[in-house]
Amino acid sequence: MPVPSHTPPTPRALVRQTRSGCGQASRASWATWQHGGVTAATDSTLFPQVPDSPDAVLEGLDPEQREVATALHGPVCVLAGAGTGKTRAITHRIAYGVRAGILPPAGVLAVTFTNRAAGEMRGRLRQLGATGVQARTFHSAALRQLQFFWPRAVGGALPHLVERKAQLVAEAATRCRLRLDRNELRDVTGEIEWSKVTQTVPEDYPAAAAKSARQSPRDPAEIGRIYALYEQLKRERSVIDFEDVLLLTVGVLQDRPDIAETVRGQYQHFVVDEYQDVSPLQQRLLELWVGERESLCVVGDASQTIYSFTGATPDHLLDFRSRHPTATVVKLVRDYRSTPQVVHLANGLLAQASGRAAEHRLELISQRPAGPEPVYAEFGDEPAEAEGAAKRVRDLIGAGVPASEIAILFRINAQSEIYEQALADAGVPFQLRGAERFFERPEVREAGVALRGAARAGGNDAMLDDAVDLPSQVRAVLGTKGWSPEAPAGSGAVRDRWESLAALVRLAVDYSAVHPGATLSDLVGELDERAKAQHAPTVEGVTLASLHAAKGLEWDAVFLVGLTDGMLPITYAKTDEQIEEERRLLYVGITRARRYLTLSWALARSPGGRPNRQPSRFLRGLRPGSSGAASYGRAGSGSVTGGGGIERGSAPGRTRVPRAPARCRVCGRSLTAPGEVKLMRCEDCPSELDEVLYERLHQWRSEQAKLVGQPDYCVFTDKTLLAIAETVPDNEAALSRISGVRGRKLQQFGADVLALCAGEKLDEPSQDDT
Repeated sequence: MPVPSHTPPTPRALVRQTRSGCGQASRASWATWQHGGVTAATDSTLFPQVPDSPDAVLEGLDPEQREVATALHGPVCVLAGAGTGKTRAITHRIAYGVRAGILPPAGVLAVTFTNRAAGEMRGRLRQLGATGVQARTFHSAALRQLQFFWPRAVGGALPHLVERKAQLVAEAATRCRLRLDRNELRDVTGEIEWSKVTQTVPEDYPAAAAKSARQSPRDPAEIGRIYALYEQLKRERSVIDFEDVLLLTVGVLQDRPDIAETVRGQYQHFVVDEYQDVSPLQQRLLELWVGERESLCVVGDASQTIYSFTGATPDHLLDFRSRHPTATVVKLVRDYRSTPQVVHLANGLLAQASGRAAEHRLELISQRPAGPEPVYAEFGDEPAEAEGAAKRVRDLIGAGVPASEIAILFRINAQSEIYEQALADAGVPFQLRGAERFFERPEVREAGVALRGAARAGGNDAMLDDAVDLPSQVRAVLGTKGWSPEAPAGSGAVRDRWESLAALVRLAVDYSAVHPGATLSDLVGELDERAKAQHAPTVEGVTLASLHAAKGLEWDAVFLVGLTDGMLPITYAKTDEQIEEERRLLYVGITRARRYLTLSWALARSPGGRPNRQPSRFLRGLRPGSSGAASYGRAGSGSVTGGGGIERGSAPGRTRVPRAPARCRVCGRSLTAPGEVKLMRCEDCPSELDEVLYERLHQWRSEQAKLVGQPDYCVFTDKTLLAIAETVPDNEAALSRISGVRGRKLQQFGADVLALCAGEKLDEPSQDDT
């Protein structure tokens, strides 16, 4: 590119040019961020006017964003919290440098991790008048270089790129005399990908997996052998895979200094977004691109590191200053996305974190007006939780919040089915992101075929000889497809498959409880009806997504569901590092919300189940009534006043009212233990018990349990009976205030319980009554 005939002004000189004669910053360039000139982190103006000068590029930036935009010399590290406008800052930085004549557009390479993010960056640069800048993913940039330099470095054409490596992995396993099912194949493929981005060779895989505490889907030695055979097959067939693109580019740049110098001559300035997600291999490639120069800007947030299972590590971000002692470090903490209430909760969550990433956490400061407090909602069971979320979603839509601005986020994809159904029942359109719809998943389709075949065979299927009821029949059939009474250890496709099949087993149990005489054919018909209802034409609606798939997105209203210990943190998170990554995953979920945030959990899996679940340990000290609540700082706004109320489940169609923390009706202390909440008193506080009523309730419960063919506790638990006998409710409203006597159970058993409390004699029950 031709050298400009004039000496371009330095960034600070250009900043000085924006000042008025009296030395004060001009109102257009410095003051506007304090008076509404700064837009939200992700403004959505479709056709903004291109700034007419370099100075105009800086207008509307806050002081820290402006510092990023004008720090064009030397290494720069931007620590950017969620919603603080990091993409805005770095794109304005590039645009300002280009428009000022300091950065040649063809000499800038901006890299990120997804095609969507790269496309967004290119779009913003065009809007700012900075055309010609390369914004690509690591793989895209490396592939272009490899294709161009391969004939010169190696000779001939670049080997064919295999986009799907599963077939080769399967063949390698066969050569090792190992058989992999579809899920094991996916997981082993993932382990090979992890090995390559962490630069682990096949013979070192077992030791590396053990050191990283990875849950290998097969014996690590077997995976190492499959990995070695896979690499051999690629060499024999002259093909490369996605990870080879990075590995080979690194190899070419290391072995051919002349080619490395050519690349460095082309690109003089580098920007790396989401730097906390770089793998060791990507970091090595970046070092070869940059060389001995220091014209590098990295942007990231260690508190949003949630992809370590793919090889990502925040160490490169956290070590940037030690590797580059002269680096300028800018912290972006003004949150333009979320209300002070949401930001306060996010800050509180990280205040309890530990580990290296927590030592470098950013305390966000909300720039938005105050909004509603986050709502904490506890439900008796998962169906009630899903129904509660669906009703709240419908209320928000009725209040004017677009369905597309609402999201329900969960830990694993298998949790989606119950929310798909609840939204469908509520007439709310929805879309899934980052996952197949439940009834479109391969394992669910296979299970449907197997159940349909068993239903047709009826009593002639020997597999069902020992199955005494519908749930046991389903367990027998799905046991041949990967279901087992105990969940498999670890994560990955095997666990995902099991979760999907377990959801079908739970559906069979619930369906049988409502339809005691149902057959396998009846259940198959129910599954078909559900599948048809969810195969309606795709419409813009509420987003259902896993927390991982939600990274980088935002909505006006967010529901974080299933927040119990064992789900978040997930059961297989064992080490301190793994637990802390689960905490960061919740942080990412919280910071997706702009205004409305609901956090919910269920005490039991299914209606009538044992309520032995505990809310996620990450909520301790955050939700009202939990130990240490509100003990952390209140960054964001002076208008923040305490935590949100407690919202508990209620029968469908009833008005759901936020409730204050449960308190003991004897001493007034806040109650958090499920058993105490159910009794509405501390375990050790005195209470008057109607012993006659308690005995009558016990006898009545036994009779009802026999009629429905379930254990006694599936009707009501002992704690629920004790609470009824202590409070002796005299109307439905009073009865519904007892935890465990809501929703379907209130409708099914409420009249009997109130009659018993009134001392009335019940008619003898019959099978027809159920």
